[in-house]
Formats: sequence, C-alpha cells, structure tokens
Amino acid sequence: MPRSVSFFGREAFKIELFMHHQEKEVAEEKDKTGWIRMAFKGNKVWVAADQNERPVEKNGKALIKYQLNQEQEYWVHIKGLQPVESLPPRPKRQSGKKTSKKNASRSKGKTTESSSESIPDNAICLYTDGASSGNPGPSGIGVVLRFDKHEKTISKYIGSATNNIAELEAIRVGLLELKRTDIPIRIFTDSSYAYGLLALGWRAKKNIELVESIRKLLATFKDVKLIKVKGHAGHEENEQADFLATSAIKNKKNN
Repeated sequence: MPRSVSFFGREAFKIELFMHHQEKEVAEEKDKTGWIRMAFKGNKVWVAADQNERPVEKNGKALIKYQLNQEQEYWVHIKGLQPVESLPPRPKRQSGKKTSKKNASRSKGKTTESSSESIPDNAICLYTDGASSGNPGPSGIGVVLRFDKHEKTISKYIGSATNNIAELEAIRVGLLELKRTDIPIRIFTDSSYAYGLLALGWRAKKNIELVESIRKLLATFKDVKLIKVKGHAGHEENEQADFLATSAIKNKKNN
C-alpha cells in the first residue's frame, strides 16, 4: 500500500520549494547588480545599481558600502544620495613619519592633539565613534580599523549608556581588536571628553573603571596616539564610524 504524505508534509515541501525559488531569484538579482560611485553625507560611497546604472531602490532606500571589498552594507534613504561631482575637493592627506616640534613634546608619550598629524605609512588607524539615543539611553559604537588596503568595521549595540561611555567604549573595543603592539597605532575621535581624558590627562570623575582600563590598554602599545577630529565635518572614516554607531541602535530597535 503506497505510503500517504500528510497535509503538513506536503505544505512543508511546498514552502521549501518556494524558499529555494526565492533564494535563487535573490541570487540572480544580485548577479545583475553593480556598484556606482555617489556621495552620501559628504563622503564618497558605493551604491548598488541596476544594469542602467541607477540606484536599486527598496522602500525608499538604497544599499551602500564605503569600500567595495567590505562585507558590511547599509540601507540609507535614497534622497540622501548625491552625484559624486557635488563633493568639494579634499585636501591631500599628509604621509610620512615627521612630526612637528610642537607635537613632538606632546607625543613623547602616547597622545597628540593635532588632526594634521603625519601618519606613518605602516600605521593601523582606528576611527571611532559612539552614539546614545536619550543620553542615557540605547547606545551603539562604531569602529573602522584600517591597515594599508585592509579594513574591518564594527557596529555594536552596548545597551543603555551615555554618549560619553559610548565614545570611550568604541576606543576600548577598537584597541582590543589589535593583535600587534609593536607598530604605530593612530586613534581618531571627535569626542572632546574622550580626548581630554586619554590625551590631555584629565582626571576622571565618572566612568573611572572604563577610563583606567583604556589607559592600561594604551600603555601596552609602543607607538600609539590619539588624534582629535572635528565631528560631522566630512571626515570620511569618522562619518563611517558614526553611521556604524547609529545603525547599531536602529537595528536593535527594529529587531
């Protein structure tokens, strides 16, 4: 006697076939997608585009990434995208190993206050940012680690915290990602609070344990410096870190 298939078994099989078909369609659609250069929040980004080189739109949003070789992608409002030609020319980034006399006295230890500090060619750069919705409230951190052509990004929800804690935590998490202590490390932050505590020797009145843990981490590196940058001023990597931090909060709220 032929074995009968239950209703639920047949339905499960149909669902499995449907899901396989959907996955195949998504894969085929992805194969058709290319990437075009556009501007977002004053920075150059790569935008997913169709065969006619128009941004692929989904619910009023477009898919972007900051580097073609990075895995992390972000959905942003398509109205925020602009032609790349709309960006003002950027000043060339300094390179080399020379440091001015003014900065030499300050950077003899572990920190510097100049955003125009020359970056050694073999340096690992950490671009960090923290965000808090409510301050205190739901908070996230964003970190962009860059070494030569390699890049890693971190977008992490850290629970309820203040903006200052999020800024410090971003630096701490970035430092913990580093495996080598013998090559130059440059940490970029737009937080006057974090910079004052870690670079200018301010006395911590709050978040004492967190501050001390970061200071201990900094002391393990042979050549590490903090560089203060102006927030939301078109600094590409720090804008990316900001986006990672705020995205962590939004993603947590949506889940």
